[in-house]
Amino acid sequence: MRPVRRPLLALTAATAALLTVATACGGSGADDANGGGDEEVTLTVLAAASLTDVFTAAQELYAEEHPEVTLEFSFAGSQELVAQVEQGAPADALVTADTATMDGVADLTAAEPVVIARNALTIVTPPDNPAGVDSLDDLADPGLRLVLAAPEVPAGRYGRQILDAQGIDAAPDSEEANVRAVLGKVRLGEADAGLVYVTDATSAGDDVATVAIPEDRNVTAEYPAAALADAEHPAEAAEFVEWLGSDEARALLGDAGFQAP
Repeated sequence: MRPVRRPLLALTAATAALLTVATACGGSGADDANGGGDEEVTLTVLAAASLTDVFTAAQELYAEEHPEVTLEFSFAGSQELVAQVEQGAPADALVTADTATMDGVADLTAAEPVVIARNALTIVTPPDNPAGVDSLDDLADPGLRLVLAAPEVPAGRYGRQILDAQGIDAAPDSEEANVRAVLGKVRLGEADAGLVYVTDATSAGDDVATVAIPEDRNVTAEYPAAALADAEHPAEAAEFVEWLGSDEARALLGDAGFQAP
């Protein structure tokens, strides 16, 4: 009997091993089918240039609460971001610096955009304010090297709205593709003054001086956010947009100088 039992024992052991492997594989497939385990996701967010610093800071905070999601931001002027969406650039969510620009791609968003923050404009000059700019009226000085964002950029549109409302005829020396480029020219001393968001001036610290614009002569910029209809990760995109309205996100935005929506 012994010569027969050994092969049977060996066969039994081998069969058991195969069944164990098959069960393990089958169990993994079942878990995957049922959503078991957290799949790592890279979420691509197109965001207005004025959100650069605060959203970069948000990456770490969001990762603490959503370790399976990596936020990847692309910052530019809102009009440039919308052009990317219209051209089919892969992205999951969009945050612009004005509602008019977001409205232009309303048919490409997955849900109604929500305003996550507000902002205001201020005048920035080099730290020593060489041109002696004290108010909006000084921006009409023909000898002033003034820089504004281009008219199609939200910050440029807001800036011209302020100047037009006050009857100030200001001719910019250059028009930039986004508000951060305006800030950069002033920081480098390539301009005597520029109009940027309060949050941009805050981010520059001592690299610029500011001249406040009275509230009754200023405008309020609104920042809408929306998940995109063609998002690769629609659930995560919607969750991120929802998070932007959370207490944690609002505190972060507030610290950066943004106003509550």
